[in-house]
Amino acid sequence: MPCKELINLQNVVLEYPKFSYTKPSIKQLFGVNKNYKSIRAIDEVSLSISEGEKVALIGHNGAGKSTFLKMIAGIYPINSGQLTVCGDIRSMFDISLGFEPDATGRENILYRSLLMGISPSEVKSKEREIVEFSELGEFIDLPIRSYSAGMLVRLAFSITTAYRAELLLIDEVIGAGDASFIEKAKNRLLELINESKSLILASHDESMVRKICNRGIVFKNGKVICDDSIDNALYFYSNLTK
Repeated sequence: MPCKELINLQNVVLEYPKFSYTKPSIKQLFGVNKNYKSIRAIDEVSLSISEGEKVALIGHNGAGKSTFLKMIAGIYPINSGQLTVCGDIRSMFDISLGFEPDATGRENILYRSLLMGISPSEVKSKEREIVEFSELGEFIDLPIRSYSAGMLVRLAFSITTAYRAELLLIDEVIGAGDASFIEKAKNRLLELINESKSLILASHDESMVRKICNRGIVFKNGKVICDDSIDNALYFYSNLTK
């Protein structure tokens, strides 16, 4: 039986040691001084996200949106509370993840896809589609160390969205590249959504989240201060910033 509730958080707390933001002392580096303070990046958050929901994470830079995404993806471990994630996840917030600088774009399609848990046979069946969507042309067979940041984003986006998953996590990467690719990227996301795939998107692009998302979660200092329909959440956030 498929899992309809993809994510459930109960009083989840995630903290960073304060010296993560400053230069640590020798004692801190070697664990001698345990009395250093922590910064609470996710502060007792309780919520659930179900299959088919398209959720926008809204808030100022540093509010906790990116940390929340990386926590869901399993990159950041929680300190307390309970976090349950069910189903297949595709994440896109680190364009260098799984990329080998000295390998070609085509070779990196394989490397990144394998890291995502895709079988070699499925990678082979999707390779042509990924190459065409990325619009990298002859650069696809050159080492990616020669790519611009925008080209890397194109390749990463093309790979990540080529494979269907229960949940897609995206953090402000659609805005990179030229206007024609941005439009293609938005259309690709809409295709995924129309196929009933769920999405959590952290973005400052209000027009895009209105079009794509049906739910908005507003973060402030690691806390959820509003969880409502996308229109109500954006209205709440606009009043918050006045």
